[in-house]
Amino acid sequence: MKIAVIGTGYVGLVSGACFADFGHTVTCIDIDEKKITSLKEGKIPIYEPGLDELVKKNTSAGRLNFTTSYDPAISEADAVFIAVGTPSSRRGDGYADLTYVFEAAKNIAEHLKGYTVIVDKSTVPVGTANQVARIIKETNPEADFDVASNPEFLREGAAISDFMKPDRVVIGVASEKAEATMKKIYEPLYLSKTPIVITDLMSAELTKYAANAFLATKISFINEIANLCEAIGANIDDVSKGMGLDSRIGMKFLQAGPGYGGSCFPKDTKACMRTGQEYGAPLRIVETVVEVNSAQKAKMIRKIKKALGGSESGKTVAVLGLAFKPETDDMRDAPAITILSALSEKGARIKAHDPEAMEEAKKIMPDLEYVDDPYKACEGADVLVFMTEWNEYRALDLERVKSLLNAPVVVDLRNVYTVKAMKKEGFKYYSVGRVDAE
Repeated sequence: MKIAVIGTGYVGLVSGACFADFGHTVTCIDIDEKKITSLKEGKIPIYEPGLDELVKKNTSAGRLNFTTSYDPAISEADAVFIAVGTPSSRRGDGYADLTYVFEAAKNIAEHLKGYTVIVDKSTVPVGTANQVARIIKETNPEADFDVASNPEFLREGAAISDFMKPDRVVIGVASEKAEATMKKIYEPLYLSKTPIVITDLMSAELTKYAANAFLATKISFINEIANLCEAIGANIDDVSKGMGLDSRIGMKFLQAGPGYGGSCFPKDTKACMRTGQEYGAPLRIVETVVEVNSAQKAKMIRKIKKALGGSESGKTVAVLGLAFKPETDDMRDAPAITILSALSEKGARIKAHDPEAMEEAKKIMPDLEYVDDPYKACEGADVLVFMTEWNEYRALDLERVKSLLNAPVVVDLRNVYTVKAMKKEGFKYYSVGRVDAE
């Protein structure tokens, strides 16, 4: 089938490359000429393991193309996927900003020829598909189309695997014709017996928000339990394991830390919360999850301040990890932004390292000092803070680290190391939800 994808960000580029690998002919469209030029040259604008090879493979095969033009890609397409950004509203009210989605819908409408399914791939609030349909009808009354909802469930760092071997695919449609087109697109997954959930438009839209809100709830819940562990002298690692081995609960998203971040959870929990308020069905649990996540970051700031003897002013802080999680360069709503900005504003000097996210971090926190080696970050620092649990930080030469620091003080916000190991090495060690080796 012929597919057009609007937007070459994280979702659009991964989806386009994977659809092409299914055997479809895919054209990715973006108004950013520099990005399209780079993609044509084989340069990938985001870090995602395996994506560069997948793009190269399918562009070489002639199945994946990049352009800034809507024509003829839209007029020839059987389906057009809208995969543009839906950031939180600039008004600060928690609603998703649908400006780019609606602009894309209008541009698509102007180039439609023949029956086409317009698919919302971006994370959008309940009711967006109906609004997209209205815009297309108003722009092109003669258009023959249906709108479908096909939310993505991609984990950054494992997106290709998630697309090719998903837990499920959710498809919202309002006609049998649209359903048939979507099934044809996902036929390779049907053949591999992937669960396909066919539902109505609004249920599909809500499924995405509900799933992310639930996962965020697990994170905030375990962070509150971790805080209780610190208060009573329990060990969050053991508590998490004891909980997670219950098949009804599961181990995933039960790792204590500085709170969730990234492109999805912060935005989607707030949008889900606002949707509930708008429809008179407030989501009290989700509202609390958002509050707990904010409070957890503040608690981490206090933990670092305590490790520095009560004041961060004039102190040097070594930071390992900046991205909101490993295997990505995504800095969107990363806990590091809130925590490090607060320390810097109070007079701390921040020396930071991250294997992939430093260029993105520089755009947000230009005043930090960035170094190309984790040991350089430790030189002359008064405390070492683990902010992201990259694998390369799990086997550091701790004796060397201790010799480089002004004092053997470590704040481990991801519980990368064990209390026993750090005590043996002679560190004053602070972690999350454990009795620390102070």
